[in-house]
Amino acid sequence: MSFKIRIESSGHEFTAAEKETVLAAALRQGVTLAYSCRNGDCGTCKGKVITGRIDYGTYDEKALSQAEKGSGSALFCQAVPLSDLVIEAKEISAAKDIPIRIMPCRVMKLEKLAHDVMRLWLKLAEGQRLQFLAGQYIDILLSGNKRRSFSLATAPHADEMLQLHIRHVPGGLFSEQVFTRMKERDLLRFQGPLGTFFLREESARPVILVAGGTGFAPIKAILEHAFAQGIMRPLHLYWGVRARRDLYLHDLPQAWAKEYRHFKFTPVLSEPAAEDRWNGCTGWVHQAVIADHPDLSQHEVYASGPPPMIAALKQAVTAHGLPTDRLYYDSFEHAHTTV
Repeated sequence: MSFKIRIESSGHEFTAAEKETVLAAALRQGVTLAYSCRNGDCGTCKGKVITGRIDYGTYDEKALSQAEKGSGSALFCQAVPLSDLVIEAKEISAAKDIPIRIMPCRVMKLEKLAHDVMRLWLKLAEGQRLQFLAGQYIDILLSGNKRRSFSLATAPHADEMLQLHIRHVPGGLFSEQVFTRMKERDLLRFQGPLGTFFLREESARPVILVAGGTGFAPIKAILEHAFAQGIMRPLHLYWGVRARRDLYLHDLPQAWAKEYRHFKFTPVLSEPAAEDRWNGCTGWVHQAVIADHPDLSQHEVYASGPPPMIAALKQAVTAHGLPTDRLYYDSFEHAHTTV
């Protein structure tokens, strides 16, 4: 049994197999809907069911409230059609022609960047390249049909090797392997590219980028792409971490700030240690953004990091004039953090 799904605004149609989510069916047939976590946690894929019936699946109520559900909203990463559907959904044209592939790769280098952050350098088979947009992520495929998601810290123009920033979670299924057993030349498989977190290049608005912890990885890729493309829009990066040692590539954005006049960098420490002797910005990163930019009505904001940071940032920036359709984020939900 299959069901026909039509997107009201564009007229695009695709079919969903029995028990297949709307998002999975769309991606399988080359229709790119906005999404991020695919776990029903972040809300990026939220849209409306105009006609038809669905199974809402499993989701976190912070991503879909009862009031939203009552008005017809659904999370398409979880929603399974029970009939033909007409939906209202945000389509992402820039990613639609990029194929999602399963590819083997080899670990070429492991580089410890901080006490709990490892940089992995991955190389594809000879003659192979991954087509992707700066800011997207891949899923590392593990035994037992399990997978773990990591943002690419590499810009597309520098794709000879793919770069991942892995935070160590003690006992984690993949990160424990990275920090204790993985060796150079080990083989991995991944699926990608995934996600709709990338710079909207058609805009000329000033850009604020907010990274939390290893959320710096996709932001790094976006910025390196912007610099390589000669994009001259004002760019201001805020990187929120706990203490000085967590700014694991601090010298890199500092160097960008010296090289590019249209780029600013503000590191923010929430709990600086006494030995940090920190004279810079402290507190929560979203508060630093608002302090510098109380009126965000003319900006775009790109954010990547843990769910509490994303939730606080959403509330703060919309309260200070940012239209909701100009906030783009990659929330490092369970697929990113339970590693």
